[in-house]
Amino acid sequence: MAVTYHITIKKDYAASLIEDLQKVDAIDLIKENDENFVVTRAQMDEVNARVNKYQHHPELLIDEEEVFKMLDA
Repeated sequence: MAVTYHITIKKDYAASLIEDLQKVDAIDLIKENDENFVVTRAQMDEVNARVNKYQHHPELLIDEEEVFKMLDA
């Protein structure tokens, strides 16, 4: 099952991890100026709904450190 994520890489180590995933053919990198890069209306609607949700309910957000703890489990 393919899932598409659009991300901004903030840390050098994250970029390295993504490059490693690409090397083992676990992900494909598509640049925004790539002709295959398409964001559908449904995807934009979902992003907007999530932003709206967390703007109105910031208590639902998970701290970055907690996310890393969950990933290590």
